[in-house]
Amino acid sequence: MLATAALIFVAVIVQTILYAVVYLGVLIVERPADLARAPALSGYVDVGLGLASIAIALPLVLLAARYTQSRPAGSVSSVSGRLRWGWLGLCLALATLTTGLMIAGSVGLMSLTGAADAAPTEGGRWVGTGTFVGGLAMLLVLVPLQAAAEEYLFRGWLLQAIGAFARSPWPAIAIQAVLFAALHGWGTPWGFVDLVAFGVVLGWLTVRTGGLEAAIALHVVNNLILMVLAAADGSLTLDETAADMPWEGMVVDTLTVLAYAAAVTWLARRRTVQTRAPADGPPSTAADADDEAGEQIGDGVVGEVAAARADG
Repeated sequence: MLATAALIFVAVIVQTILYAVVYLGVLIVERPADLARAPALSGYVDVGLGLASIAIALPLVLLAARYTQSRPAGSVSSVSGRLRWGWLGLCLALATLTTGLMIAGSVGLMSLTGAADAAPTEGGRWVGTGTFVGGLAMLLVLVPLQAAAEEYLFRGWLLQAIGAFARSPWPAIAIQAVLFAALHGWGTPWGFVDLVAFGVVLGWLTVRTGGLEAAIALHVVNNLILMVLAAADGSLTLDETAADMPWEGMVVDTLTVLAYAAAVTWLARRRTVQTRAPADGPPSTAADADDEAGEQIGDGVVGEVAAARADG
């Protein structure tokens, strides 16, 4: 609890400093007029700042684990004590296929119901090669950090922190999912349900596979593809998020995320991905990514942290 409070306090301070420095820099170099004449560029500055303000949670979570809880920072990543890059790569491939199906399915269903024609549109025109390349470079750098930071905060830190006080992982999975949805803002009821479902499935996958790799992969690929498409037609903004999703998008998203979870679980069994930490805790050095798989959901990340606290 102390570490969580410290994490929130430091994050607010760092975000405040980040916004102050950026806006002060804009004023010093007298760029507001230029930004006003280039809406796409202005949007990129706002989006980049927003993504960076979320990305800073990633190092803060790792530092909090290391210096306020005196445990290896890698224990937030997985039961192996590190991020398992080979497993992450496989999950990225599955996530790319899932996101493609998600986008195609959403567009198709909205077209059938007429929601695509009724929905208000922004942008819709090619922004130009120079502007797009600049936006693409920004997104390729910041989106993976932003999405990973959210996973480390919700499916990593909060899942372990709440799960340490419960014998079952489900209270932790449910609470972090609701908080995840709430912090994305309130748009439509369907959008809120979609975000909660997304958080629940990724929380379950984190426990079941013993690490954050599957959750990070889907979150990164989903955000990156959608934002790159928005950057191409000039509609890139942080004003509209998944919280504003119509019911058609919620239905397709939920089905494809469940399909992703099923595929990841099957692949994890096939590759015997490690889901239990060693008896003496997650190692701080690199370990084999394909160790013996656990059988019970409670034997994953949440269960190990709870056992460690119970043992003093």
